[in-house]
Amino acid sequence: MNANTNAVNWFDIPVADISRAKKFYETIFDIKMETAKTDAGEEMAFFPRIPNTIMGLSGILSGSLLKSDKLKPGKDGPIIYLNASPLVQTVIDKVEPAGGKLVQPRTKIPAGYIAVCMDTEGNRIGLHAAE
Repeated sequence: MNANTNAVNWFDIPVADISRAKKFYETIFDIKMETAKTDAGEEMAFFPRIPNTIMGLSGILSGSLLKSDKLKPGKDGPIIYLNASPLVQTVIDKVEPAGGKLVQPRTKIPAGYIAVCMDTEGNRIGLHAAE
């Protein structure tokens, strides 16, 4: 791995209901997600691919929501921190109206601010922004 690239290259967030999960993420981040099916019949909804240059790193980071019989959503898996720029509080304010739950309020860390929420599928998801 090049020292100037992102440590994370791709992620899948397991979901039980692709439409419900897609609506949740589109609502809290004000984005549009494209959907597709894999050759194995799994349903996916893709986060936008946007160049990431946080803290001098470069690269295009993205991921998807994934409905698969092999993966199940849950609150105890790894926490993925999604970009809530420019203000983490703006995204936090949309979580509960969109059907999610705030688990950890806005918290200062050396690299900005984070929060943790539970999405509509029961996944713990981190939010991160400079402010």
